[in-house]
Amino acid sequence: MSEGVDGGLSAGLAHRVPELGALELLLAVARLGSLGRAARELGITQPAASSRIRSMERQLGVALVDRSPRGSRLTEAGALVTDWARRIVEAAEAFDAGAQALRGRRDSRLRVAASMTIAEYLLPGWLIALRAQRPDTAVSLLAGNSAVVAERLLADEADLGFVEGLSVPAGLDSTVIAHDRLIVVTAPGHPWARRRRPLSAAELAATPLILREEGSGTRQVLDAALGGLARPLIELSSTTAVKASAVSGAGPAVLSELALGEELSARRLVSIPVAEVRLGRALRAVWRSGHRPTGPARDLLGLTRG
Repeated sequence: MSEGVDGGLSAGLAHRVPELGALELLLAVARLGSLGRAARELGITQPAASSRIRSMERQLGVALVDRSPRGSRLTEAGALVTDWARRIVEAAEAFDAGAQALRGRRDSRLRVAASMTIAEYLLPGWLIALRAQRPDTAVSLLAGNSAVVAERLLADEADLGFVEGLSVPAGLDSTVIAHDRLIVVTAPGHPWARRRRPLSAAELAATPLILREEGSGTRQVLDAALGGLARPLIELSSTTAVKASAVSGAGPAVLSELALGEELSARRLVSIPVAEVRLGRALRAVWRSGHRPTGPARDLLGLTRG
């Protein structure tokens, strides 16, 4: 029975206590001494403010404000109600601050999973820009191949991912954020560096190359473009490792144009033309289907398009 009584009291309370906006208006009238100025401060019209005060007076059964040409003055009952109203508004402000803190704790964490090329050559700049927008956001980064990125997103272990393969893994939505090109490179002393004719697709496909591991977007694009690859000369798990091996003269490699600017400029590596092979690819941001990025993830996604 007590539960029924409590329920009745709770249900009736919403009808007996003025709404928060009306209490804020009453406090503004007390502070400013004018219903018109209180209305302007709260962004409502004076007629709407007058109507709200009258409605509150009818609800409580007492007069709260005396209106005159010189302004608005609280009645004795109005002054007492204002003291009670102040406590309610302060409690509401504390409630709002707590709710914002909860949202802040949720939004202050951003988990990013990115394929190696994007993680090494694009993501750092985006994260610096994100820090300027959201200095309190803590970002965790997992760098792996495109297959690993998809696994982390599908397991809800990442909020936003970046991949560089040919297709979007099942269960993920995506948007293209940039385009990239793969380049065949060798050390300057390799025989290919002295060729006068471009490599054919068949020659490239038949040559053991320094490659990323299976599951990488770079390898996926190359395999699809050539219709198959020879057994790798060396298989490595990062773009930096592949590049270092090629610079050392271990053999030819295929890498993203994004990763090669310094080595090509300094001629530590030489670009080898390939005939009749398109090695372009799209770089994509990905996320779980039906979970469009929000908060810091949405902001980071916006920065990739800047």
